[in-house]
Amino acid sequence: MVEITCSGLLFDLDGVLVDSTPAVARVWTKWALSHDFDPEETVRLAHGRPSLATIRDLLPNADYELENEVVLRGEMEDTDGVVPLPGARELLHSLPPDRWAIVTSCSRPLAEVRLRAAGLPIPRRLLTSDDVTNGKPDPEPYRKGATLLGVPAPRCLVFEDAPAGVVAGKAAGALVVAFRTTANDEELETAGADWIVRGCSSLSVVESGSASDRDLVRLCLND
Repeated sequence: MVEITCSGLLFDLDGVLVDSTPAVARVWTKWALSHDFDPEETVRLAHGRPSLATIRDLLPNADYELENEVVLRGEMEDTDGVVPLPGARELLHSLPPDRWAIVTSCSRPLAEVRLRAAGLPIPRRLLTSDDVTNGKPDPEPYRKGATLLGVPAPRCLVFEDAPAGVVAGKAAGALVVAFRTTANDEELETAGADWIVRGCSSLSVVESGSASDRDLVRLCLND
């Protein structure tokens, strides 16, 4: 059991708060097959990154925006099986709303669709791929997420499930708690995760300060 004190909490969305794996796999598999790519490898490459970045890697000479619209439309229309991960709702409700933000590689419309489908609150502070120039594994998303909270990134705790997101959080200077929902321990350790736990159900809030006290959110990791 470990206790951590931080000033802000930055959550990835898919694989951390929401289980959208079946929907993501269906959409990317259909897209991959339409371009004669290996579906399993394409789904793996797409996880934790902006869809536009994946498309650019796989189709360097394509109309990126057009292809991205196809994927985005498919993901927004397919919410079957999109549910909150165990403990996510309880954890978010136990946190002061000014202390946490979501930092996701989804577009803003897709992030809101998935949060609603899962029955989770749309936070006051939501940073998406629409808000950054360089997506994960670049540190820009988590640096900007910390700025949204008015807290330096090294005083934030990042929650991730994808190696690209872990790398982004560490590069921003934050401590990173990785979840075993997508990648294996070796991949998460190699990416630089400080702790690895099952998921939100392994976390509990020990104490949280007032809005004026930026140094008092204590979490217990118990896995």
